[in-house]
Amino acid sequence: MKKVMMLLCFAAIAAQAKTIFIEAESFDDWGGWVNDTQFMDQMGSPYLLAHGLGKPVADAKTTFVGNGWKYDVWVRTRNWTAYWHPGWRLHPGAGTFNIVVNGEKLPNVIGGQGSGEWEWVKAGEVTLKVGENTVALHDLDGFDGRVDAIVFSTKGSSEFTPRDSLLRESVGKTMPPYDVVVVGGGIAGICAAISSARLGLKTALIHDRPVLGGNNSSEVRVHLGAYANLPPYPRLGDVVAEIGPKAGGNAREASVYEDDRKMKVVKETKGLDLYLNQHVNRVCKDDEGRIIAVGSQDTRNGDRYVFKGSWFVDCTGDGSVGYRAGADFRMGREAKSETNEPDAPEKADMITMGASVQWYAEKADGDAAFPVRPWMLKTINEANCSPHLKGDWWWEAGLGRDQIAEGEYIRDYGLLVAFSNWAFVKNGYSKKDVFADKELKWVAYNAGRRESRRLLGDFILDQNHLRNKDFQPDGTCATTWTIDLHLPKTARESKFEGEPYQSNSLNEKIWPYPIPYRCLYSRNVPNLFMAGRDISVTHIALGTTRLMRTHGMMGEVVGMAASICKKHGCNPRDVYKSHLDELKELMTKGVGDGKKHPRQDYNCQSSLDPDIKKHHEESIKGRVE
Repeated sequence: MKKVMMLLCFAAIAAQAKTIFIEAESFDDWGGWVNDTQFMDQMGSPYLLAHGLGKPVADAKTTFVGNGWKYDVWVRTRNWTAYWHPGWRLHPGAGTFNIVVNGEKLPNVIGGQGSGEWEWVKAGEVTLKVGENTVALHDLDGFDGRVDAIVFSTKGSSEFTPRDSLLRESVGKTMPPYDVVVVGGGIAGICAAISSARLGLKTALIHDRPVLGGNNSSEVRVHLGAYANLPPYPRLGDVVAEIGPKAGGNAREASVYEDDRKMKVVKETKGLDLYLNQHVNRVCKDDEGRIIAVGSQDTRNGDRYVFKGSWFVDCTGDGSVGYRAGADFRMGREAKSETNEPDAPEKADMITMGASVQWYAEKADGDAAFPVRPWMLKTINEANCSPHLKGDWWWEAGLGRDQIAEGEYIRDYGLLVAFSNWAFVKNGYSKKDVFADKELKWVAYNAGRRESRRLLGDFILDQNHLRNKDFQPDGTCATTWTIDLHLPKTARESKFEGEPYQSNSLNEKIWPYPIPYRCLYSRNVPNLFMAGRDISVTHIALGTTRLMRTHGMMGEVVGMAASICKKHGCNPRDVYKSHLDELKELMTKGVGDGKKHPRQDYNCQSSLDPDIKKHHEESIKGRVE
């Protein structure tokens, strides 16, 4: 009855409307399509993606109300292979699909035509029924066709004009105020929120995906790395042990990453409210430059929410909250004249590490055929192909590109090389018989980004601090990974002529270094903390601090610092100036649950400290199964 009344209400409105606008992510049934939210800030909206690994996915469907009028049907989409396939006018690119209205397939095939930009493409014409109508997205090839929105526009209507941004601009529903608002539900954000809540602060954790974990989730599938629970504060890392998967390995089956383990701990933490599928894209400040609220957009229906807080923690990886708040930041490599780092370049530049689109293959359940398409790279051949069943961390695109502004291009190039390589191995490789019964089981569509913005604090950790063991009085959790920096493989190394898509790793061992607390808050936004890869370090120092166990410990520390801020009514900087001993006391005690948890001694790496493994094993005695 409720649906009938709603349809009658909408029918009255539709009878007057010349334009009907439907966002794809708001469809009633996504079918086999997935909701891609990674590039909202660049192209304006979430969108549905037909990520079928070369097999068409099930239709996405929804209902809407029509009025019997005749309409032109427009679709906002993108020919994602156009940059590498200039012959799309003769042979369409990847990601083709049809629009189906009331069971009628509209004539124009969409997705494989166009210059590569997001644009409105006409699907055809249709006369709608009075009352309920249906529209479906019918995938044709399973190669990542994408739909942002559909518009039904009457002939000669002036209401429909193509828009680059489709964000709703309403103020939004204001949520009850919080002490701490953590934005970003990766390992750093989860640990920051749990730490804050366990110390008595009313805490919100806001994340833009349906699962927690970020790069350590089943969506990206990167395992945790680096040691936890080391001196000077062996209890830092206890929360990481609660949420971290028992097993390691990149690009493995989804269950390895234990999304449910993370979710369970978060949901059982008193005083912690979790908000999934919320993309924070607005920041409000007062006259003193303090953040007073952040605004989010629901990635499924566009609804807006406002989250007020006293302190905010940017765990977005890209430093997006700090960026919107006007926080000082850096991106790229610093010049040697600025940092005096031995390995810094002579001139500053925008070079960063890249993003990984990982994949794996195994024995097929049925037909294992994989097509060769005109849009695939012709430059992958016998000499340079990757005849493996897995694309691991070194499968890295976009090194040297702008990881934020060019994010969709970088992810798409990762998809392109994964599909092109697998097509060659299956169909053209001299040992293709080895792969005859193998099929792609998974290819990430959420790219695993390593580096972008770094928000600047009162202390900027650099290579010299690490090399010289220049320990600071406000040292917190120990970073233990090597200074691990990635560079693209050269054409000579890879035997590949084209944009690099695989990387080399350059490593320098360090002595475990306690990260200064002053790296974990903004130097010019008074109430902003950060934890994760967006902390205050140079490009070179990021090589060691970017590992996720280290991120989790940072999160534990900022949760502790936030509790001190509430106790004294002060800013993060004041914790260093006036209350550092209290922070040290909390770091000594830790905020773990005191229970036994599976050991996580995978992916820890070696160190200049010969006793580091011994320190680690001693620190986790009594709580490990």
